[in-house]
Amino acid sequence: MIVKKDKIADNTYSIWFYHPEICNHFMAGQFLILMVTENGERIPLTIADIDKNNSLVRIIFQVVGYTTKLLSELNVNDSIYSVLGPLGNALKLPENTKKVLLVGGGVGVAPLYPKIKEISIHLKLTADVVIGARNINLFILTDEIEKIANKLYLFTDDGSSGHKGLVTDGIKKAIEDNGNYDICIAIGPLIMMKVVVELNKSLNLPTYVSLNPIMLDGTGMCGGCRFLYDNEVKFVCVDGPIFDGFKVNFDDLMKKNAQYKEYECKLNS
Repeated sequence: MIVKKDKIADNTYSIWFYHPEICNHFMAGQFLILMVTENGERIPLTIADIDKNNSLVRIIFQVVGYTTKLLSELNVNDSIYSVLGPLGNALKLPENTKKVLLVGGGVGVAPLYPKIKEISIHLKLTADVVIGARNINLFILTDEIEKIANKLYLFTDDGSSGHKGLVTDGIKKAIEDNGNYDICIAIGPLIMMKVVVELNKSLNLPTYVSLNPIMLDGTGMCGGCRFLYDNEVKFVCVDGPIFDGFKVNFDDLMKKNAQYKEYECKLNS
């Protein structure tokens, strides 16, 4: 049952719902698959936060298609038809990690948030954060992140908030201000993660990315989330969703994503 719903940015919603089982087993980095209605499609969404004391799970999503539109139309006291999770593997940092740079773009900040909490609050490591958006109206969770991050850098394409520029500019500034990092974690649109990885390769900064492709069952059976990783086939649902960004074939992922978008447009037309 939904207990709280808010519109937190342009076309972006936050929903808290009651689910004790997910709360008891969730680890940072995991996701869920839900169906809004009995005959609806399954969509993966990252768990943005949990409230263990009240057995509540938070999801944050942008309305980009038919199912997310249906989800946005639910209200407090409504129920989501089916929720499966937590799925996937939890975040695991290399040994001796002390200083982490976390980079988020757009709604990708939602899955970044639990990782910031894990690194800063539970592991007690240094967590500096760079967030990018097209404009000020698309930022999410900045107040929450500012409370737990060591440093927070905001970048907008149009300069309407924070620094004017891209997240890659933010990475350069963070390194200029604070020195080198042990690892970077980047989450956002595929093209954003691709350019971040390309930059970080040149900086010799190991980079993890968290992927969120189309998937149906969350067990690898449907094959919808398969992609090329270090020239081998991997499945995001069972092998991920967190991967070494240097080994991800982003061109393969973006090509597949474009095919799904074309199919969805035909369904919605």
